[in-house]
Amino acid sequence: MKVLTLGEIMLRLKTPGNERFFQSPLFEATFGGGEANVAVSLANYGMPVEFLTVLPDNAVGDACIGELRRFGVGTDRIKRTAGRMGIYYLETGADQRPSKVIYDRAGSTIALAGPSDIDWDSAFEDVDWLHITGITPAISKSCADLSIEAVKEAKKRDITVSCDLNFRKNLWKYGVDAKEIMSEITKYTDIVIANEEDCQKSLGLTIDVAVESAELDTAKYEKLTSSLLAEYPNVKKVAVTLRESHSADHNGWGACINNGSVFYVSRHYEIHDIVDRVGGGDSFGAGLIYGLRTYGSDAEALEFAVAASCLKHSIPGDFNRVSVQEVETLMNGDGSGRVQR
Repeated sequence: MKVLTLGEIMLRLKTPGNERFFQSPLFEATFGGGEANVAVSLANYGMPVEFLTVLPDNAVGDACIGELRRFGVGTDRIKRTAGRMGIYYLETGADQRPSKVIYDRAGSTIALAGPSDIDWDSAFEDVDWLHITGITPAISKSCADLSIEAVKEAKKRDITVSCDLNFRKNLWKYGVDAKEIMSEITKYTDIVIANEEDCQKSLGLTIDVAVESAELDTAKYEKLTSSLLAEYPNVKKVAVTLRESHSADHNGWGACINNGSVFYVSRHYEIHDIVDRVGGGDSFGAGLIYGLRTYGSDAEALEFAVAASCLKHSIPGDFNRVSVQEVETLMNGDGSGRVQR
């Protein structure tokens, strides 16, 4: 059986190194997007995975599909239409200067798609897990309808649903509050993935900690995750990432998981000299999906997810280009970075 991820993949245009926008007349062109990033990670781990989206029927769309296929991601369920691919521009920060993202995705082919554009029987063929995020319903009202329909159709077929809440304040611009849409999606979700801001802005749950804080009190996260489980009794597990932002180059990294019976906090990593943190949350989500489908405990699954995401911070681009063996090596305590000969 396969994992299906649903969402938008974009053309990613990044300044060279740590340059400001247009400091030099160059951009590095790759592809990326939350749900596609998850699909690539799962394919790298050897899991059968399909990516569902709508792409323009042109050379840029062709190149994107070719890149996904290179990683082993299934692309047969991608729909092609006339139109444009969304773009995002990335300026990578350093030290006390934060990274900056500018979106240019209004009117993209997926933004114009709605529930009637998808044949759900075909989309869910041989699928037992659906992964979506809060990014897709934020793009447009039709994408919100599409996302809600997707989780409802998945539950009709007894398919496990995971959702990374992924609040993006710069996307919710079409007159609907994020909480209205995301609370409906969460009603059909089995595994919730989030950070503290996602819980507050997407579901209206409160926690008295600033999202910019460099020191995190895990006891507050136990209370937060317990509140979410109480509010949404259909949710079986909640995993929350714990990022301590000391600077753009130095983060503390960990996560916690609550399954209603046990609250577990992962090992803590100090990540120095960050290469690229974009896609870090997606690499965590993919690691959690792999871990929950592979290991015998939520604790092991969480440790795999945190280690996988830790490694992503060392890799340029949206995609986490690591193997199961590399993640397990770090997960089991070898973070020396010694040359492998």
